[in-house]
Amino acid sequence: MSGSDGGVGCARAVAVVRVSAWPGELCDGNEQMTRLSITALALCAVLGQPARAHADNTADVIIVTALRDPVDADQVAASVTVLDQSALQRAQPLALTDVLVRTPGITVARNGGYGQVTSLRIRGANPAESVVVIDGMRMADATAIAGGFDFSQLYTDDIARVEVLRGPQSVLWGSDAIGGVVHVTTAAPNRPLAADWAVEGGSHETVNGRAGLGGTSALADWRLSGSAFSTGGIPTLTGGTEPNGYARQALSGTVTVRLSPALSLDLRGFWDKARTSYSDQFSLPGAIYGGNFARNSQWSVYAGLNATYGQVKQRVSVQQDQTDNTDTEPLQDPALVFIGRGQTRRYEYQATITPMRAITLLAGAEREEALMRVGSPYDAIQPYALVPQTAITNSGYGAVRIIPLPGLTLNAGLRHDHHSQFGGNTVLSAGVTYSPDQGATVLRAAYGEGFKAPSLYQLTSDYGNAALRPERAHGWEAGLSSALLNQAVHIGAAWWQRDTTQLIDFALCDYPVTAASPAACRINGYGYYANVARAAAHGLELTAQARIGHAFAESNTSIVVSRDRTPGAATFDRQLPRVPRQLFNATLGYDWPGGLTTSIAVRASGAAFDRSSSTAELPAYSLIDCRAEYRLSPHVTLFGRIENTTDRRYQTAAGYNSLGRTVMIGLRGHIG
Repeated sequence: MSGSDGGVGCARAVAVVRVSAWPGELCDGNEQMTRLSITALALCAVLGQPARAHADNTADVIIVTALRDPVDADQVAASVTVLDQSALQRAQPLALTDVLVRTPGITVARNGGYGQVTSLRIRGANPAESVVVIDGMRMADATAIAGGFDFSQLYTDDIARVEVLRGPQSVLWGSDAIGGVVHVTTAAPNRPLAADWAVEGGSHETVNGRAGLGGTSALADWRLSGSAFSTGGIPTLTGGTEPNGYARQALSGTVTVRLSPALSLDLRGFWDKARTSYSDQFSLPGAIYGGNFARNSQWSVYAGLNATYGQVKQRVSVQQDQTDNTDTEPLQDPALVFIGRGQTRRYEYQATITPMRAITLLAGAEREEALMRVGSPYDAIQPYALVPQTAITNSGYGAVRIIPLPGLTLNAGLRHDHHSQFGGNTVLSAGVTYSPDQGATVLRAAYGEGFKAPSLYQLTSDYGNAALRPERAHGWEAGLSSALLNQAVHIGAAWWQRDTTQLIDFALCDYPVTAASPAACRINGYGYYANVARAAAHGLELTAQARIGHAFAESNTSIVVSRDRTPGAATFDRQLPRVPRQLFNATLGYDWPGGLTTSIAVRASGAAFDRSSSTAELPAYSLIDCRAEYRLSPHVTLFGRIENTTDRRYQTAAGYNSLGRTVMIGLRGHIG
């Protein structure tokens, strides 16, 4: 990966970026901004460092998510994006979604500034149809309406690596893994004693700081870290005048104790709490903003015992998550409008057996016990009742990976879950990869199935339906990746399809309500959750990366067609809400002598419907960011960025503002 002519390198890099754009549709209704964006990339080719923001399809990368065990990337049949610590540092994100949105096939909608409601969609799947795993701990909120993970509370903190596995992945990851899996790994110690830190501040009275300390020895590896973030925020609602602030604190700790050469104990803990100021639909010009706010806290603890004897690796673990959420609207009577208490306990066993080098067997069993208690002054039976609702899921899974010939890898898997509310569910997966040249070129094909169990809220709330069945999905993809020009250029392409049935949606009650009406209608008289929808999605993802001399470039283009296929629906064949058909990301950069790195990045999104019930569109937009970092010493780096440089006004959710031009500057360093 070298070259002698930086100018030629930049020209070639710009060519790579342009090839990846979709013809004529980069930003419907925003062609001028698009041309300015691409022109800016060309003019600033000598400025940027597109540090490899993601390492798709790279032969020397090890993937954990795909088989829940480390495996070479060229043996993984599904599409994976890897963000390492260097890429995360150079992208300089605050929230993890700030960098995830720049990877193929991902869209993010946020109702205002940091801390506000945030939803992430992988390949157009619903926000609750993706799994989040942090250091092997599956994270979710049992009180969430649709289940799933709250991305508004996930910040980069102590994160060292992220894997994004796309496509239905329920065989190994269980419920919710229809769109894919986001697997987060925090920093691990590699010295007897070392510390690192970072602090930054800027627009909207935003301050972010973190610190970590850890060490390694023959007996144990350990690390502790903490972070604090606060911002004055922006007005959440369009036309609002009062900024909605946000503050968050987090702590995490890990320790691995080596009990013997074959036996180790993992202990992990994670805690965070946040206070979010928010507006509601009544906080409009001329109305009184009541100072509404939400408090959220979460803690997770994990204990796992790992044993390796010969060709058999085993792990047994227990994990518990607790979430506590409240919403307060001071001008209401009573002011406390929502209480949510969630708890999830997971027991897991997994064994990996390698009877010979060409065969790997994986088997596991899981038990999940979910508890939800929610209350509000509007409960029909008893205000703030906090009646406990539970669901138990017992699961078993198995997978096999075989390498019958050099370069050829086959894998298959099977999983069965039994849910205490709806009964059993079985999913399958299969895949193949082939590399004729030791990973430089890889051909992939994969088939996967996914499902999403109904949430406790959908099953048991005043709008619940005990007869709900799980959402089900199946999909396939085919792709290739190749390294060219002596590894100087990497390109990739993937075509994918996914069909989802039994989607859970909100159904309105028929009038008049009678004794034959669904139970929820007899309670609330308005509506209930039901398996009434289906969707079909397909798309294309193109990626390109290049480094020639000191110049870097990378880009990705995604076309996501995700349609409502509910028979008889007024929205039949319409693109699903908040899923743009076209997405484009590009970065150009340059490493200057003396430790300076600068970059410019473009992100563009096509138009999208805001809601399934409305034909109103969120306009297309494109954004330009500039970033720089400078090594003041071997241990301290100065960094800064200007996001949304042109102060573009855009929306990812109708009626909600997005951040305008934002300037941040900071320092990071390490000791030891």
